[in-house]
Amino acid sequence: MSEVTRKVYYNSCADEQVYGMIREVMPAGFELVALEKDDDEERKRRLADARVAIVAATPLTAPLLEAAEKLELVCHQGVGYQDTVAVDVLRQRGIPLALTPEGTTTPVAEMTILLILAVYRRLTFTDPELRQGRWHINSQRPVSRNLSGRVVGYVGMGRIGQATARIAHAFGAAGIYCDVAETLGKEDELTIGLRRGSFDEVIEQADIVSLHIPSGPENKHMINAGVLARMKPGAVLVNTARGSLVDEAALIEALKSGHLGGAGLDVYEAEPPSTDNPLLAMPNVALTPHIAGGTRDAYQTKMRAIFDNVTRFYAGEPLNNPVVL
Repeated sequence: MSEVTRKVYYNSCADEQVYGMIREVMPAGFELVALEKDDDEERKRRLADARVAIVAATPLTAPLLEAAEKLELVCHQGVGYQDTVAVDVLRQRGIPLALTPEGTTTPVAEMTILLILAVYRRLTFTDPELRQGRWHINSQRPVSRNLSGRVVGYVGMGRIGQATARIAHAFGAAGIYCDVAETLGKEDELTIGLRRGSFDEVIEQADIVSLHIPSGPENKHMINAGVLARMKPGAVLVNTARGSLVDEAALIEALKSGHLGGAGLDVYEAEPPSTDNPLLAMPNVALTPHIAGGTRDAYQTKMRAIFDNVTRFYAGEPLNNPVVL
């Protein structure tokens, strides 16, 4: 590594504690360029001298990349780059993009189970009610359910889907999944109580449908009014993947009608959702602000992996987890 200090730009606006976690693992020879306010004009100013950009939830758009004249490498703090990086611009300029699958699997799988349990046990209703002095010791018995004995349907069976299925199996839940790839062998399926089926079978047979696929034009609103209507009465939808996978208006109608028993959402079509979004007022919906992969443990793992990749890049070594642009 040369003695030249290379500037590493972080595209999301965070607080000093988060920036401190990045600096803790940053090797010598690099300087963090952090935002003080969530403003695209400041992003453009900060990007001007950056050699490396780290992208999380805030998109690195084409206008931002136009200001990054010295940019040599982009690292995505996760794997869902399709809606957060202007890949056409990177391709045109020959700037490589590397993903960071490290650290995400466990927290997202845990959050998926947390959302299922929160919906099944009506946590988002009973917690604020108790804080207001209302003691619902009996009223929730008719609507609360066990995860044990339920069928969880997984749309996508990659790393996160598999980790979620293992946890759900430990709770006593069975599983059915669909995936475009052959991700599991028969022995693995048996070990975690899974069977492979079609998308239609997953939708129609599962008590809980959980999404674990990337976003893309081909997947936009794959969960639409027609699909929701084919889910079992009282079924629950959980989405810790990407908001664009679900037609949110159709989901709201399915919840209002009572056809769906509830939903657990970490992602939304518009982030953050508007304050008048009907989902915010529904007692059978558990909501979190796109934080499924956002634990301290996951963040530290990701940052170490990112700077390992940055170091590899400047040492002339192949990148880990590169994207073919």
